[in-house]
Amino acid sequence: MKVLLSAYACAPDRGSEPAVGWNWMRQMARFHEVWVLTRAKNRGVIGEFTKKTQLPNVHWEYVDLPAPLGRLKRGEIGLHVYYYLWQLSAFRRARELHKAIHFDVTHHVTFGRYWAPSPIALLSAPFIFGPVGGGDTAPPAFWLTYGFRGIAIDAARSLGRVVASFDPLLRLTLTRSAAAIAATEQTAKRMRRLGAKHVLVHPQFGMSHGEMERLGSMPRGDGQVVRLIGIGRLVHWKGFQLTIRAFAELRRSGVECELWIVNDGPEKDRLVRLARKLGVEKHVVFWGNLPTLDEAQRKLAESDILVHPALHEAFGNVCLEAMTLGKPVVCLDLGGPAIQVTAETGFKIAPRRVGRTVTELARALRELVENDELRARMGRAATVRVQEEFDWDRKGLWMNGLYHQVADRSSQPSDQPSDAR
Repeated sequence: MKVLLSAYACAPDRGSEPAVGWNWMRQMARFHEVWVLTRAKNRGVIGEFTKKTQLPNVHWEYVDLPAPLGRLKRGEIGLHVYYYLWQLSAFRRARELHKAIHFDVTHHVTFGRYWAPSPIALLSAPFIFGPVGGGDTAPPAFWLTYGFRGIAIDAARSLGRVVASFDPLLRLTLTRSAAAIAATEQTAKRMRRLGAKHVLVHPQFGMSHGEMERLGSMPRGDGQVVRLIGIGRLVHWKGFQLTIRAFAELRRSGVECELWIVNDGPEKDRLVRLARKLGVEKHVVFWGNLPTLDEAQRKLAESDILVHPALHEAFGNVCLEAMTLGKPVVCLDLGGPAIQVTAETGFKIAPRRVGRTVTELARALRELVENDELRARMGRAATVRVQEEFDWDRKGLWMNGLYHQVADRSSQPSDQPSDAR
């Protein structure tokens, strides 16, 4: 089939949103001829990649806004405005392409927020929206752990979703979707309220065979001390403040271990002060923003347990990376991490009162730190789960089955698209 893929963020050898766009492009090009709408900013890195590796069946369409508008991206609200304007600009190119090519399916994959509309839904071809997230919200009690800046940002995010719900273009995006794919059930509920008729739940991200092999070959730690690790941008909703509080509680109970925190962000100084206040600063290492994703993953390989109590996250790629490496994961029973982690591969803590949640995080960590056999067993189960449930090739088969369903207008999407090839 001829497919138009809208992927604002799409780049090789990156994490997060660009990896989502890139991997869905790779998968769909296995089966179909794909035209990719993406930012002109991505042209250089994509060009370097395609010099070394051919991408058959892929055509690139680069779109960007005038350079002065790039200043909008400095803030969360400005970024959303920039993205909205980019989508309108990309739609003009999409309409021209559709007149010439007559796409069989159109598909929006990034931005991965349900409340950011995709005008390509207005084209006459069947439209797939997602997987997208953005519907998860931190329990109100945990806002008190944020600090003023974090509260302001999450309040603006919540307000933005309310304002977006009145956008007729968003409602058209959802009502015209032959299939709307949510990354979590919380997002699915919001999409249904806005008029999406055929909503499926499927994780945004996966792991390729090559990534599994590369991570599996990384050297492990020396085993002299059990090492906890948290990886992610140091922002309020990632829950690093909960990690440090649970770690301090663990240390006070007499458990010997250390904590590594990898990456940087606006919460760095606040987290350093918290570690100092709780008396664990000598046992917490802030590695900062490492130059490459590979280096961050090597730190993960050298650790024993991933602690990832994110308060609202559509997926959480680092959980999948840790599980691939055979590390148990301790997270909250929220959002994307809760979909990845099971009772066999780690601990999911129900977010109730803040103090109780911290204590339960510390209790789970103590059980893992003190029980080598449990860590090993959960680690093995985690690796198997990634191979069986999050393999990109399997996800590609799933999406391809959905493509065939929506292209056949006589059928409606089901929760289990066939593995059509």
